[in-house]
Amino acid sequence: MELVSALYGPGTDEVVLRTVCAGARAALERRLKDGVTAEQCGEALPLAAAWLAMDWLRGGGGMDGITALSAGDISVRRDGSGGSGRLAERALAVMAPFLRDEDFAFRGVRG
Repeated sequence: MELVSALYGPGTDEVVLRTVCAGARAALERRLKDGVTAEQCGEALPLAAAWLAMDWLRGGGGMDGITALSAGDISVRRDGSGGSGRLAERALAVMAPFLRDEDFAFRGVRG
């Protein structure tokens, strides 16, 4: 929440921020592989949750075009193309080793 608050800027409604950040973290935690805990994800989980929350918030708050965030010395990269969904993609990429694969399905084919 602190990372998103710092990047999203002053004046952000704390209730909205807290709710979105909690929702982003919970969404990621629900997708963890069986037997993997949030603690085992290390810094990947807070960073991915921040990116996911930013992706959810930025459309309505003038944050369009932000394409990358860094957790260490906080930095923001912005391009002019908008890029909605890019942070969510990156969040899932960071968390990929810890998440169940939900993008695959077997389908029966009549033969």
